[in-house]
Amino acid sequence: MTERKSLGTLLRQAREAKGLSLERLARDLNLQESVLRSLEADVYEQLPLGGERPLVRQVAERLEVDLAEHQEAWECLPGSMSEESPDPRQERLERIVMSVLSAGSLGLLAWLVVPGPNLKRGAVDKTQEQHSMPHAGLPPATNSDLASRRLTSRDFPVLGEVLPEVPFTEDGLLVIFRAQDASPVHIMAEGLDEKRTLQVSEPWVLRVKGAFTINLDNAGVVSVEVAGRNIRHGQSVGETWVGRFTAEGQWIRPKPPVDAPPTMPEVDPEAPTAPAVGPPTK
Repeated sequence: MTERKSLGTLLRQAREAKGLSLERLARDLNLQESVLRSLEADVYEQLPLGGERPLVRQVAERLEVDLAEHQEAWECLPGSMSEESPDPRQERLERIVMSVLSAGSLGLLAWLVVPGPNLKRGAVDKTQEQHSMPHAGLPPATNSDLASRRLTSRDFPVLGEVLPEVPFTEDGLLVIFRAQDASPVHIMAEGLDEKRTLQVSEPWVLRVKGAFTINLDNAGVVSVEVAGRNIRHGQSVGETWVGRFTAEGQWIRPKPPVDAPPTMPEVDPEAPTAPAVGPPTK
């Protein structure tokens, strides 16, 4: 009849068979040598309460000791069997399953958030259609006009597509400023008087009710979009621009200056007059 070995003896023999010292094993497992020495001596009173089984499992896994083959010695360890850590093989299986589920969730989220090629093509077509509209302001469509239009598949939202903001809502019409360099912007309307310094890649999006005025100090680096239409103000870098708009988003273009009629130069009556030039007298 073979003598039953304790877990401490099994761990010590496995360590010696691998040619590892207590110092090297403690460094590999980030443990103290006194903890390993207590485990090999089966002195569990010096270990943290409830940490006997996790520590034995950690050392056994490093030394490639199969605890399932020493079930009787394992059951003699102090501590509750119900509160012990799960088997390492079960932990690895659970980690694999959780990794697969996480990857699938991330893929589904990416498909929902980022539109595919067909969805992007439709969004680009819609944006080009808006940009191809004349720059002069147009009155908003009435309910009868909307009802007379033919509905297509693009009139309905598609899962995963980021739809553009509606130009006209009950909160007002949409105004967007985009800048290529820092530029102060001042917008004024009834009940609205806001100033902001635009930064690169940080568009300013707001909604305005009623007629309003836009004042740009560095207009050449700022693009303005009002109710879905680009406003080509034609100013250069460093130039100022003041734009006035109606409540429907129509740009009130300034009238060109009227050329003044040419004026005759004023003549000083006291100035000496030049002698008249004529044929020489005989």
